[in-house]
Amino acid sequence: MNYQNTLAFAKESDEKDPLKNFREKFFIPQHEGKDCIYLTGNSLGLQAKTTSKYVQQELDDWAWLGVEGHFRAKNPWMPYHEIFPKQLSKIVGCKENEVVVMNQLTVNLHLLMVSFYRPTKQRYKIICEAKAFPSDQYAFETQAKYHGLNPADAVIEVAPGEGEHTLRAEDILSTIEQHGESIAVVLFGGVNYYTGQLFDMKAITQAAHSVGAYAGFDLAHAAGNAELHLHDWNVDFACWCSYKYLNSGPGGVAGAYIHEKHVTNKDLPRFAGWWGYKKETRFKMEKGFDPILTAEGWQLSNAPVLSMAAHKASLDIFEEAGMERLHEKRKLLAGYLHFVLNDINSRQKERVLQIITSSNEADRGCQVSILMCKNGKQIFDELIKQGLIADWREPNVIRVAPVPLYNSFEDVWRFCSLVNQLIG
Repeated sequence: MNYQNTLAFAKESDEKDPLKNFREKFFIPQHEGKDCIYLTGNSLGLQAKTTSKYVQQELDDWAWLGVEGHFRAKNPWMPYHEIFPKQLSKIVGCKENEVVVMNQLTVNLHLLMVSFYRPTKQRYKIICEAKAFPSDQYAFETQAKYHGLNPADAVIEVAPGEGEHTLRAEDILSTIEQHGESIAVVLFGGVNYYTGQLFDMKAITQAAHSVGAYAGFDLAHAAGNAELHLHDWNVDFACWCSYKYLNSGPGGVAGAYIHEKHVTNKDLPRFAGWWGYKKETRFKMEKGFDPILTAEGWQLSNAPVLSMAAHKASLDIFEEAGMERLHEKRKLLAGYLHFVLNDINSRQKERVLQIITSSNEADRGCQVSILMCKNGKQIFDELIKQGLIADWREPNVIRVAPVPLYNSFEDVWRFCSLVNQLIG
């Protein structure tokens, strides 16, 4: 697309957008009686207008049916989680038997590490990106300690080069090659929360497997955002939250993926719970864990139906929009954001901002991280005062994410125009 830094171009692009009407399916936060410019779907997605209807249905069934809602509710609660694999498989690129909705993100990360991080004297290292999201860092640290290891030795972080912000693909792959047979698992974020860098998960997985290690990913910032093909990439395991790009509410129920080559392996270690037990004999309450031979076998407890109802409201919108159309618009919106910010920068006597998210379309999702060269926090605070909701990360980065389901080209242009006024 031949971008132009004008409001007229933004409005014209919105008129041509085949997904333009999906914005009306979400509540937009208000500022002085008008829609905010909401660019923080990377932190908390907006509420679908149908969410209250979906949740109310379950509240009504609970009120009128009590425990019988497990069997007689409009959407019976006992198999409630079974409605998700078909829709999620399209979002994360896997088979239906490889995905399950359960728990919270870091709970799922720990559960999956129980199965796939099984250190030995020779093979005990975890390879990850430097400045991974703190929960990931803490999970790696405490998993290493749980196995009696020193995290300073067991956890190997791949860091950017001097003066750089994102990782070079060759540095990731060479680190994996360097540590070789000492690696137990390679575990990256699909998209780095700080820089917005989208990692080459296919290449990382291949490199991990080439040295005999497992490959896993935290997809908190990738699920519902980046194009994913977990099964075809042969990824061993992954997990994600649902409250960011998947718009399922604060603290919403999370998801997990386990490749089908692992789901039928009853001998794979895991922490078990009754809801992962074989359905045919679950209610016999017998000793001896016999897992479901799908990703459901990693479940612990029965479905949190109210949270799952909110999740279903969002996933139905994803299904209607279609992932192919969402990815196409996502690329255009992020590209336009890069274009206008670079245009603003080029007109200044000195550089006032630096985009640290890659300009390469294949290396980013929705998120664009902007390093402010001066007065960053003051500019950010003023953006908030003027009804633009962005995200601040210390020491000097503003994160924004134009989400294709509800953001527009005009949102992008108005954000950039306001930044331009404030840096002037």
